[in-house]
Amino acid sequence: MTDRSRSGLSRRTVLSGMAGLAAAQSVAARAATARERPNILWLVSEDNNPYIGAYGDRIAHTPNIDALAKRGILYRNVYSNAPVCAPTRFTILTGVHSQSAAPANHMRANAKAFGILPTYPEEMRKAGYYCTNNAKTDYNCDVDPKRVWDDSGKAAHYKNRPAGKPFMAVFNTETTHESRMFVVTEGKVKPEDVRVPAYLPDTPEIRRDYASYYNLMERMDGEIGARLAELEAAGLADDTIVFYYSDNGGVLPRSKRYCTDEGLRCGMVVHFPPKWAHLAPASMGSAIEAPVSYVDLAPTVLSLAGAPIPAAMQGKALAGAGATGPQRYAFGMRNRMDERYDFVRTVTDGRYRYIRNYMPFLPLVQNQGFSWLMKSYQNWDELHRAGKLNAVQRRAFEPRSYEEFYDLKADPDGIDNRIADAALAPRIAAMRAALDAEMLRVNDNGFIPESSPLEGYVPSRAKGVYPLRRAMALGQAAARRDPRKLALFRASLADRNEVIRYWGALGLLMLDKAAAPAAGQLAGLMRSDPSGPVRVVAAEALAGLGRSEESVSVLAALLESGSQPIPVRLQALNALTRLGPLARPALPALRAAATVLNEYLPNAANYAIQQLEGTYDPRKPIFDYEGLMRSVGRING
Repeated sequence: MTDRSRSGLSRRTVLSGMAGLAAAQSVAARAATARERPNILWLVSEDNNPYIGAYGDRIAHTPNIDALAKRGILYRNVYSNAPVCAPTRFTILTGVHSQSAAPANHMRANAKAFGILPTYPEEMRKAGYYCTNNAKTDYNCDVDPKRVWDDSGKAAHYKNRPAGKPFMAVFNTETTHESRMFVVTEGKVKPEDVRVPAYLPDTPEIRRDYASYYNLMERMDGEIGARLAELEAAGLADDTIVFYYSDNGGVLPRSKRYCTDEGLRCGMVVHFPPKWAHLAPASMGSAIEAPVSYVDLAPTVLSLAGAPIPAAMQGKALAGAGATGPQRYAFGMRNRMDERYDFVRTVTDGRYRYIRNYMPFLPLVQNQGFSWLMKSYQNWDELHRAGKLNAVQRRAFEPRSYEEFYDLKADPDGIDNRIADAALAPRIAAMRAALDAEMLRVNDNGFIPESSPLEGYVPSRAKGVYPLRRAMALGQAAARRDPRKLALFRASLADRNEVIRYWGALGLLMLDKAAAPAAGQLAGLMRSDPSGPVRVVAAEALAGLGRSEESVSVLAALLESGSQPIPVRLQALNALTRLGPLARPALPALRAAATVLNEYLPNAANYAIQQLEGTYDPRKPIFDYEGLMRSVGRING
């Protein structure tokens, strides 16, 4: 980006030697122009795919968003960079991918960002804006909202700004949040009206949840309309650029938390009043097809304000003086989601989606206490356990392939994996290469196990500390589960770098019985490696080789250890869960974990206990939602 595009509407100080009335008037006029900035209003909903009339959804009732689209720009291919709120909100706040600053890529965590990464409200305030957030934050990092906003909370509002100041105001509505799906919402859309995607069974429970989702969308749309009417009544509509968007993709089964199109695809509409139409990338009433993602939001709002875009921000401005034109791809990620670990990266061009699973031995869908408060998840799980799903519907509960590729125009449900289609090979190769390049560009921290001292925007960038290229090659070899790589994995176990040892052990875990020659090395790592995550993976791999007694004992000790970080204890708990009946000797440790005051350990522990004792029932929730609300006073994003 050029210096000019970063400076936007700012003007250099006029030389003091300029004289004469005409020159003085010219200077005054230019200064007034420079000071005049558009107001910017963000109206943000929760957990929404574009179940919106303007996107062609025939049963949606969203008249306010539809009307905004008719007099604004509809972005047709919009994606969150993570399929859940906290990592996404980190990215929106900083303009930096969450996987660049682990543990921000995990749901939920507390990454180090304050004083390291600039945030858009701070930069907007420097540019002279009054900045408010009403009210959700969930930034997944140590940034204190009170320090970066002029006001953040339920009373925060642009009407409280000092006279003459432009505003940047965010209003979040939680009407469509996942938690609202735990009860039925009646409305215009009935269960018989909806289409059930091919990857789900067509049952009354699932139809009811789909109908509830549509009805919540209608309620949310009414709230968006009320905010727009409020702006109009205040006489500010002609001076304000309005954004509507959802914080991440949808919430129905196989959407939120998953790197599917349903998990990442969002809606976004932006209206530019005539006064500020010159800042728009297209005419009002038009649609933009090029893919965009939320890492672009912070640079965009700064560009619209004519403010400098910090070099650390990784996105591109979509509008304003700093706009860079259409992009070819949008990227997405998934790591730990609540109590379950995974590692997925994906890229889309709006039609095709390439998905890379670095832990394909795990099924796409693992039991998650919070999600299972939805009747549709309970029903799907129940039918799976009863053997009543067809091959497409049960695929989400089975191990995956390393790579997936979908033509979402021909296959909107994403069920026909075309990764081996020779006719698509050039496109697959291009998107594969684009993803590799992006991971290197952003210094993707995903290979670093959670709790490692290597995590973080600064630590992971220290010279020689994080060998990302080596980790990517080793991670690919591990995920392909190629027995011919046995020697590579064994050699990696002796590496000085924790990341390399971890992925060498994961490679052996995914080889299963073919890893038998490495049993002795795995035992050594399990007993004495300085890295907790390496010990966990080595123990699970060794258990799979028939040496479960000591492995389960080590995992149980790691789970019980108060000196281990919570992520290591959670990793041990997940490993025990996957071992099934072999983990029975760890029941005392699991019962102790069920009493720990933590958002995720008790859920995972109770599920493992019920599995071992044969008492698990998908229809009996594990997650204590009311207890969480009492203890933390906030919504699980």
